[in-house]
Amino acid sequence: MISNKKTAKIVGFLFILAAVTAVAGVILYDPILNGPNYLINGSEYANKVILGALMELILVVSVVGTATTMFPVLRKYNETVALWHVCFRFLEAIIIIIGVISVLSLLTLSREFVAASDPNLSSFQASGIVLNAIHDWTFLLGPNFMLGINTMMYSYIFYKTKLVPRFIPILGMTGATLVFICALLVMFGVFPQLSFWGAILALPVAANEMILAVWLIIKGFNKPAFDSLFVKK
Repeated sequence: MISNKKTAKIVGFLFILAAVTAVAGVILYDPILNGPNYLINGSEYANKVILGALMELILVVSVVGTATTMFPVLRKYNETVALWHVCFRFLEAIIIIIGVISVLSLLTLSREFVAASDPNLSSFQASGIVLNAIHDWTFLLGPNFMLGINTMMYSYIFYKTKLVPRFIPILGMTGATLVFICALLVMFGVFPQLSFWGAILALPVAANEMILAVWLIIKGFNKPAFDSLFVKK
């Protein structure tokens, strides 16, 4: 028998940790991912970029942690959906790691460019464009595409089981749909991911995670609903 309060608090903490590290990573990566002078700025702000990579690695731990911690609870209602949730969370984590590797590779490229006595600018720029593109695609496929799928799965089970007040999973399923649509629109070039519409469509899923996290830390899972899942099986 797993503990209601303990499990809920861990999940809530991990959701908050994921949100904080994700935002921190975006901010810390700015010198090397944005602007025309990234080949110079990357080396100049190396520690800042590395700290951003560390934030994203903590994000990976948080993503995997939420999935594995929720699994024993989710599987009591639907083991198949619970397993899918874990698998897609791991895919999200892998995609994020690929993005981290691309940024660190871009940092190495920047250092080589600064150290070279007579660098071939076009060659370095071509490599930089590729590495930057890899990060952009992973940033889209992980935090948007996969996040939409993952949020829909756990929100569906929370809605059916009433483990948390139903307005939370309703917000979660709504946010999951919108962020998934956002990913598709960005993929087809309708608007950039970091844009007004990208932020608007991502806002509900971000609000859901924060509301859910605070609720789980303070209130935990609904006790009668939680107990009934484990009494049944």
